Amino acid sequence: MTSLKMVTCISVLLVALFLVSAALASSDSPFIVANKKAVLTRLKSGAERVSVSIDIYNRGSATAYDVSLTDDSWAQDVFDPVSGSTSKSWERLDAGSVVSHSFVLESKVKGVFHGAPAVIKFRIPTKTALQEAYSTPLLPLDILADRPPEKKFEWAKRLLAKYGSQISVISILALFVYLIATPSKSSPKGNKKKR
Repeated sequence: MTSLKMVTCISVLLVALFLVSAALASSDSPFIVANKKAVLTRLKSGAERVSVSIDIYNRGSATAYDVSLTDDSWAQDVFDPVSGSTSKSWERLDAGSVVSHSFVLESKVKGVFHGAPAVIKFRIPTKTALQEAYSTPLLPLDILADRPPEKKFEWAKRLLAKYGSQISVISILALFVYLIATPSKSSPKGNKKKR
C-alpha cells in the first residue's frame, strides 16, 4: 500500500472516529480520541532523531480521571531516549479538553519501523474497571533511508516557489522605473515642422 493510500485510510479513520464520537457524546461518559505523529530529522552525526507527539482529546460529555498514556512500541535496542518519556499521566481530562505529550528518540539503526498505537487508560466514576483507548498508528518510518542527492536546479525551484511572487513584484517595479526614467525616442529630430 502506498503512503498516500495509508494517509487517506488514516484520515478516513479519524473522521469516522470523530463522527462516532459526536454520536456517543450524548451519553454521559468520556470518549477518548488520540492522535500520534512522528517526524524524522537527520543529524550530521549519522543518526536520526524521531520527534513523537501524542494529542489526547476527550470528545465525551464527562471527565476522565487517572488518565495514563503508555507508548511501549519503541524497541530499546533500536531507539535511545533523548528527551521526555514514553509514558505520562494526568489526574483528569475534562470534557472537551486536549492534552499533549511529546518525546524525542534517536536511532543509529537503519531500517523501516512500524509503530504500534499508544495505549491510553482512564477511569470513569461509574465503573470500577479501567477503560482503554488507542491512538492512531504511525505510518512506517524509514529510518536512515538513502535519500537521492538533490538535483542541480532543485534549490532554484524551491526559492522560486517560496519567493516567486516577491520577485515578480520587484521585476515589474524595476521595469516601470526604467520606462519612466529613460527618455522617449518616439519623435525623430529632423521631422519638426516650422511655423
